[in-house]
Amino acid sequence: MAEKILILDFGSQYTQLIARAVREANIYCEITPYSKPIDFGTDLKGVILSGSPFSVNDENAPDVDVEAILKKVPVLGVCYGAQLTAKNFGGKVERSEKREYGRAQLRLTQNDVLWTDVKSESQVWMSHGDSILQIPVDFEILGTTDSIPVAAFKRNISSANIIYGLQFHPEVYHSEFGKTIINNFLIKVCGCRQDWTPAHFVSDTVSGLKEKIGDRKVIMALSGGVDSTVAATLIHKAIGDRLYGIFVDNGVLRKDEFEQVLQTYSQIGLNVKGVDAREHFYTKLAGKTNPEEKRKIIGGTFIEIFDEEAHAIEGIQLLGQGTIYPDVIESVSVHGPSVTIKSHHNVGGLPEKMHLELVEPLRYLFKDEVRKVGLELGIPHAMLYRHPFPGPGLAIRILGEITEEKVKLLQEADALYVKALKDFDLYDKVWQAGAILLPVKSVGVMGDERTYEYTVALRAVTSVDGMTADWAHLPYEFLAHISNEIINNVRGINRVVYDISSKPPATIEWE
Repeated sequence: MAEKILILDFGSQYTQLIARAVREANIYCEITPYSKPIDFGTDLKGVILSGSPFSVNDENAPDVDVEAILKKVPVLGVCYGAQLTAKNFGGKVERSEKREYGRAQLRLTQNDVLWTDVKSESQVWMSHGDSILQIPVDFEILGTTDSIPVAAFKRNISSANIIYGLQFHPEVYHSEFGKTIINNFLIKVCGCRQDWTPAHFVSDTVSGLKEKIGDRKVIMALSGGVDSTVAATLIHKAIGDRLYGIFVDNGVLRKDEFEQVLQTYSQIGLNVKGVDAREHFYTKLAGKTNPEEKRKIIGGTFIEIFDEEAHAIEGIQLLGQGTIYPDVIESVSVHGPSVTIKSHHNVGGLPEKMHLELVEPLRYLFKDEVRKVGLELGIPHAMLYRHPFPGPGLAIRILGEITEEKVKLLQEADALYVKALKDFDLYDKVWQAGAILLPVKSVGVMGDERTYEYTVALRAVTSVDGMTADWAHLPYEFLAHISNEIINNVRGINRVVYDISSKPPATIEWE
């Protein structure tokens, strides 16, 4: 059993960043709502209390019995977690005269194992409206800033587990030695071995899948994307050809994607059936221009086809899915389970329709961890590091009605764009790129002929997680090259524009 760190979530926007820092140290961790009971198994090495938008003095402020946790394992309180610790042990926490937000200089006032390899003065990131005015008895201050006297503290009882409180956020990028501080807590205080690696995950997961699935059959919808491919490969490693993959060509995939993905699946050894349903989708989409209506038609039609294919296989009891950890976290509120889970992460309602037990081998991994596991499994790098692609495919990159002619135009333009990004060594420098076919025709001149053809907008953004994104500053030479390539090679397009909108206020996709 892998050792574990538990992060109690009080609703902070930074909670996932704490988990990322722990995982980067090759230590397994889970985020759980503060209200959920803690399972103190032999594998639990420590608990981290997250920040929160609440004040500890609010009437309905989130609360846990910090002292009870401390009797079992070491504790690290971050921001709200530090204030809650101080209050629970008899300290004084009050509303600050001025809310402290942004960079501050941390000065260390005591030597401590938590400060190993941390400079005596360094930049940290603050985000709080309360301040700790008085620490409890048996606690000592470890660090201060110009604005607050208690920036870091610990409980000074040698016979008990150690508890630390940090008024700042070590998990954010702006805290200069934040990762070092977190690692010191994990390794030097909690005694973690740092043995949670992709290879460890693969062996543990495959073993667990064999036990969970037994001799049953699993069906899975595959998209060619990173998550579903890695999840399917793990399940296949556990049960072989009792995993039945279905890959549907909905008519709005990228150029040659259907054939290329099936070929890759064959090389990996997956048992996958390709279903060419292009004409069926085009018929359903005819005359539809509303983006949400197009999405629903594609999702609903996919479910019909997948359900039909599933019923053709006898004895299916389980449904495989590529759910990853951010999907799980975002579907659970710190005040209890959310009513809905993101529809695009449960394949548009498949579990509800088919009443099958779910198998989700990636539900505790972040995206970059999924890719590392994929490399460990031998999945080709090109498939693991492809740009994100929307579930409704090119249907939401064709503004207005979907026709087979428009799809072919956009497929050609998009393929040229992606190839050029790779040729110019730009593909891996942007988060996501794609071409959008606009419902706009304009006059052009080609040779001695006057043309009246479509306009394509090119989109490329830089991002860390897709939640926010900036438009990519692609070189003018590249933009000139790709404009010529598309106009000269795709009959039906005579104008190329480049989208320089950021998210927010715009979105990455146009529909």
